[in-house]
Amino acid sequence: MAAALIADSLSKSFVTGTVRTDVLRNLSVEIAAAELTLVSGPSGCGKSTLLAILSGLLRPDAGRVIALGQDLGRLKPVELDRFRLLHTGFVFQGFNLFPALDAVEQVALPLGYLGLSDAAARERARDALAEVGLASRMHLKPAALSGGEKQRVAIARALAKEPQLLFADEPTSALDAANGQIVIDTLHRIARAHRATVLCVSHDPRLIAHADRVLAMEDGRILSDRRPALVAVQ
Repeated sequence: MAAALIADSLSKSFVTGTVRTDVLRNLSVEIAAAELTLVSGPSGCGKSTLLAILSGLLRPDAGRVIALGQDLGRLKPVELDRFRLLHTGFVFQGFNLFPALDAVEQVALPLGYLGLSDAAARERARDALAEVGLASRMHLKPAALSGGEKQRVAIARALAKEPQLLFADEPTSALDAANGQIVIDTLHRIARAHRATVLCVSHDPRLIAHADRVLAMEDGRILSDRRPALVAVQ
């Protein structure tokens, strides 16, 4: 099966004043569908920059990204925006919820951009919230939800778009161990049940045992590529 995401010789640098910092250094990797792939490493190692480039939010200085068979570097800005709308979902550390909206409204809001009617959007939102275990909490606003529940609303919002590519940037860093476990298990289940490509970046070592594949990064390079479940069986 062809990889859902291909990074081919990616390099990226940032310049601050007269200082140039190389963040990614000729990095290549392929990411499969129906798996939760974790990119781990210390802060500043380049993992969030890699996620931004693979998701089309940031352009590399060199190299290319092939996502679902498309070379993102060849897409015009409007085409890239359309690709992200149709095929990608995002989950961030900060939840990014609107205080005045309840959970159903939070999840349904982006679906209008996909052309769904209000009724269809709300139905899909309710289904997504039920899938992440929030069927009984879907009419609550963020102030009435715990941190873990807020993150699951954010996951449901991404899931409701039915994305083939789901990107999560430090999704558990603001959560305690129990809620972090629920969130990573939810992302893992989405990968399997929906055959989605789930790419998660985190410096949280608790997540390693729950990923199908772990890419360890340091200084803009991938140092190791392993499958914890296979190691545990041996």
